[in-house]
Amino acid sequence: MSEDALTNQLAVNQPTRGADRDRSLADHMEPATDEMLLPRLGDGITLLDIEGGRGVPILQSLVLDHLLLHDGPAFWVDADGHATTTILAQIAPSQRMLNRIHVARGFTAYQHYSAVCDIPTVVNQAIQASTAKSCPTAGRTADRDEEAWSHTPALIVAPAIDAQYCADDTLEETHAQTLHARTLARLVAYAEGYDIPVLVTRNERTDFTEPVTTVADHHLECEQTQMGPRLVGKDFETLVYPVGDGAYYQTTFAYWRQLLAARATQVGVEPTMPTPSSPTPEGVGTGITTDGKTVAAAADPLLDAWTASGTEGR
Repeated sequence: MSEDALTNQLAVNQPTRGADRDRSLADHMEPATDEMLLPRLGDGITLLDIEGGRGVPILQSLVLDHLLLHDGPAFWVDADGHATTTILAQIAPSQRMLNRIHVARGFTAYQHYSAVCDIPTVVNQAIQASTAKSCPTAGRTADRDEEAWSHTPALIVAPAIDAQYCADDTLEETHAQTLHARTLARLVAYAEGYDIPVLVTRNERTDFTEPVTTVADHHLECEQTQMGPRLVGKDFETLVYPVGDGAYYQTTFAYWRQLLAARATQVGVEPTMPTPSSPTPEGVGTGITTDGKTVAAAADPLLDAWTASGTEGR
């Protein structure tokens, strides 16, 4: 047996990590989609604000995308029915991934706070169970290797972080704020202690939920468009949407602005964007032709290049 053949055989027989196995499902997508459609969740608190609805599929898509790329389970403290199993089952690329999501539900403020406090206990129980499955034993099979995920959590999810505290009529406002603040403090401690992302959403942007913004390390905003949800963050912005034939369809103004600026440069017009100090009510700015002339740039720099005097239609 050649050295290459032996290497290949060893590579096939060695255990496969859960994230590597699940990532292979995502590899069937075109490479260009990587980091273009969904943002990566960084360690710390990530606040996802969704405009125009609860955005359950969006939230669940971010969770599943993160689990595709990382080993370990997700611990989900639910409120207002965001952990809808029907939607999770519909959008999950592998039903095996659903076993990695542990859900607790809080129907009152105290229940929600208690569920958040219980996360370390549940994590320890999951670690013990996972360790027991992955301990070397006689007759260990590949199926057991597949179930032996990493022993630490990959993600904590707490959607509608304000819902139960605002809706609980048994709590005075001051008491509700205190309990809510303690919940946030717990989640911050978990993010730091486990070095993982904690993904939260809120039902409303009010003074009550302002502390969520304060503790958030990352902030994502999502708006619904005719082409689909558009996510915007400090280091991410959705500019492309996939269509059935594998191509990409872009509709955001940022994309068209970039495309036209590149095309204008290609045909000899260098566009300049207007600034607040020099507004341009008519058109979008000025451009410089290849012969050094300054011309007014309208909304379409391609049209400017075509009709500029002295270019004779070139």
